[in-house]
Amino acid sequence: MSDALLASQRQMQALLMDEAPGDPAGLLDAASQRGLAVYRHAYRARLVEALRDNYPVLAQVMGDEDFDALAAAYIKARPSRFASIRWYGVGLADFMASEAEVAHPAFIDVARMDWALRGVFDAADDEALAIESLQQLAPEAWPTLRLQPRASACCLPLDWAIEPAWAVLAGHAQRREAGEAQDDPELPAPEPLAHRLLAWRPQLETRWRSLEPGEGALVEAVFEGADWTRLGEIAVAQWGEAEAPARLVACLQQWVQEGWLRARA
Repeated sequence: MSDALLASQRQMQALLMDEAPGDPAGLLDAASQRGLAVYRHAYRARLVEALRDNYPVLAQVMGDEDFDALAAAYIKARPSRFASIRWYGVGLADFMASEAEVAHPAFIDVARMDWALRGVFDAADDEALAIESLQQLAPEAWPTLRLQPRASACCLPLDWAIEPAWAVLAGHAQRREAGEAQDDPELPAPEPLAHRLLAWRPQLETRWRSLEPGEGALVEAVFEGADWTRLGEIAVAQWGEAEAPARLVACLQQWVQEGWLRARA
């Protein structure tokens, strides 16, 4: 690419992303400036559409006016740097937490959950761990065994119990898309609750569930690369020496059945 062409492209990009009307550099005639205004509007509208697509439940819970205002502020503060618009909005939750005014802090967790589930849905496929693989493991290999999550799994820390409202809104959106006209649903009020959410995609459908503290600590450790010995220590700390072995094995059996652990190499 020539230097002249690159400079021209950068000038055009600056004009499209500049919210100020007109042509400060004096590069365009009046007709071109009117055309540029159309492109500016279309560019921002497409970014808002991308944010709405990536954060469908957040858009519902906030309402059109507030979500559009948030989107406009985000677009101004964080211009798109991605070749694919799919990834635009990756920093929206952090933006809401640090720079934007939101009506309720639970909205930040809704944004985190929206983005996490979209990432789980888009993640690459890999093979799930089979129970037979563990049954064939030699006893001396268990202490250093490291369970690994699949690419389509995540462990998300949340500060609010947003899952009940999220489920209601997600179900409402599906019924609306199916043509079943309904009034806006009644939403349970979120309560402050520091906890972890497990999300995964065993096949084609994304799933999630909230984790109670003991299992949540174990799942987080799996994602951090802890070995079986360390998981046993965490289980003892959570449930005591008497209950820990049975609880840990029960968790492992459930994880394998759910299909979010990756097959051993």
